[in-house]
Amino acid sequence: MDVTEAVNRRKSVRAFLPDPVDDDLLAELLTKASRSPSGGNVQPWRIYVLNGDSMARFREFLSDREPGPSAYDIYPPKLHEPYRSSRYKIGEQMYASIGIEREDKAGRFAQFAKNLDFFGAPAAIFCFIDRVMGPPQWSDLGMFLQTFMLLAQEAGLDTCPQEAWAVHEPAVMEFGDVPEELRLFCGVAIGKADEEHPINSVESEREPLDVFATFL
Repeated sequence: MDVTEAVNRRKSVRAFLPDPVDDDLLAELLTKASRSPSGGNVQPWRIYVLNGDSMARFREFLSDREPGPSAYDIYPPKLHEPYRSSRYKIGEQMYASIGIEREDKAGRFAQFAKNLDFFGAPAAIFCFIDRVMGPPQWSDLGMFLQTFMLLAQEAGLDTCPQEAWAVHEPAVMEFGDVPEELRLFCGVAIGKADEEHPINSVESEREPLDVFATFL
């Protein structure tokens, strides 16, 4: 698989098969992803891995925890166009694929809650960054995540980056005994996609080049 194919095939998978993922493979992917660029070679990413027994223990640990306020604003408070429509459209496509109507608030809530089960994925990572870091280092973390997800695709694994975990930062930090100086950015579900599940048929659209690029 070349880079272009990996980019085109990567998508946010929201239904996984239970097939186990090997710890050694995760370690290899994370090691390769650490070659991602970062300003001043700061390498601000701090990664915690859930797999096998630790995933089972975490699911049990989280079962009686209530979500709290988000650790950060996932979207701007007043998201304007064209960004608002893009976000709205993918949400509607996703719910339509599994037959959940706009009026079905309970169904939408139940689907959103699957975020907190990693959509059934057998493995996951949590991505942290030191609280002293600013936007440039958050950008570095984003480059690490993209590199990791493309490498996972190359290795035959699918992923779903999940900022929804920001509402469970205290629980995640407690379970992982994470130092207070770190802030949770996201989780990433890892495994093999359930290709038969209709939600994985959704293909998000991309803006045409002339919308986002200006050649000077």
